[in-house]
Amino acid sequence: MKFCKKYEKYMQGQGHKKLPGVGLKKLKKILKRCRKQVHSHGDGILHDTSGSTCPRHCPVCDGTFFPSLCKEMSDVVGFFNKHAQRLLEVHLASGFHKCFIWLKGKSHGSHAALIQEGRDLVTYALINAIAMRKILKKYDKIHYSKQGQAFKSQAQSKHIEILQSPWLCELMAFHINLRDTNSKMKKAPALFEGCSLILNDGKPSLSCELFDSFKLDIDLTCSICLDPVFDPVSLTCGHIFCCMCACKAASVTIVDGLKAANPKEKCPICREAGVYEGAVHLEELHILLNRSCPEYWKERRKTEKTERIQEVKEHWESQCRLFMGI
Repeated sequence: MKFCKKYEKYMQGQGHKKLPGVGLKKLKKILKRCRKQVHSHGDGILHDTSGSTCPRHCPVCDGTFFPSLCKEMSDVVGFFNKHAQRLLEVHLASGFHKCFIWLKGKSHGSHAALIQEGRDLVTYALINAIAMRKILKKYDKIHYSKQGQAFKSQAQSKHIEILQSPWLCELMAFHINLRDTNSKMKKAPALFEGCSLILNDGKPSLSCELFDSFKLDIDLTCSICLDPVFDPVSLTCGHIFCCMCACKAASVTIVDGLKAANPKEKCPICREAGVYEGAVHLEELHILLNRSCPEYWKERRKTEKTERIQEVKEHWESQCRLFMGI
């Protein structure tokens, strides 16, 4: 079965829920119309255009294809982030906060229902990521260009690439943490092969497989300290660091936190500015790594505790001196 049919079958199989998605059929029609325009060269006659490219200012691509795909990707990411964040909020809540969520009607039912919804959201994210890659690959094939690949980079800079979402990493960790806790959980959809944490010479990574030979790997080594991420945070550009390492890179103390970072501070990897204020603490990933690397976690916690106490002490000493005018 071709991917387009698989994708349509998956989206239709969501029942009463009308989910945002990539309009593959509509986008393919736009590409066909664009190809006809390029081939005609304005004289109404089709020409052989092997090796030709789409005009730099193509009204079909610039005015229809890319804006349509951009909106669809934005809708998909917005839907995914909203539902993933709400699901994890329900799962991680405790005490009065959990009662408050239940009273507001945000509860998702049983424990098994939470796990199934998390799995469904991961599948939704990955299949839409594949759909986006497929249509951009088709665009480049038709136009003999690399504009489709360039658009992927633009999508990442606009934060509408779903594989960048920190909530995807959190849901994968959530799935691994809880997949064995309920034997009565519904069987996984055929599309979804599951997630796993891989330890290679002490270097962890998250791996997730979907049909069509699609595999997603997320490296969990901090690029600053070169150790497995501890108390992990994801910047808005999608890169993951230890919280302490990210604070040092942003030139802020652990007391002030990443929200206090100067908007001009850049990600150490991609050099994008303004990525610290919206950073997300990856609590499920923190739990997963704590459970999977207990010896490393124990040693790192001891080291970080000493560093944090020292930072807090220096912070309050400077505040006292400032208050006293010293």
